[in-house]
Amino acid sequence: MRGDLNEPTDDALLVLFANGEQDAARALTRRLAPRALGVAYRVLGDRAEAEDVTQDAMMRLWRMAPDWQPGQAQVSTWLYRVVMNLCLDIKRRRRATMANLDDVPEPADPRPAAADRMQQGARHDALQNALMQLPERQREAVVLRHLEELPNPQIADIMNISTEAVESLTARGKRALTRLLAGQREALGYSNG
Repeated sequence: MRGDLNEPTDDALLVLFANGEQDAARALTRRLAPRALGVAYRVLGDRAEAEDVTQDAMMRLWRMAPDWQPGQAQVSTWLYRVVMNLCLDIKRRRRATMANLDDVPEPADPRPAAADRMQQGARHDALQNALMQLPERQREAVVLRHLEELPNPQIADIMNISTEAVESLTARGKRALTRLLAGQREALGYSNG
């Protein structure tokens, strides 16, 4: 959400870029790339792959800019859909080549630092591990709804499903996450009160 009402919309920035305005591309990248990266990382669980997906999605955005029709869809919705499709492609390739356990990426090591940073890292890792245990579509819906805070209709557009299906997937995903994380409350620094 943008705080400055005079700030150009995503549509306007994309049109400006298509007309040769490089500053518009930088502004749109600063606005959209971090969230695209967050979605890709949460879906894939691998930072390097998420960075590759984000870069590929942004390149596709720049290539299609001259053909963009302002007002037909949100630029962010289009980008999230591309990110999700690229993530699904990677996951399909993973499944096709997952012949042995050596191919499974190791989870990121928590960085040793102050106690609160370690606690936050443990919480992040626990959530990421629990997310990776959810069925793929539930994970996608939960990431988009509860971590990216997108509205259900936009998620429905991104995932190409009904709003009711989004609601069902997120509800089932939240229940599953609650079960997966239930035994870790104390270890993660949450009181039982």
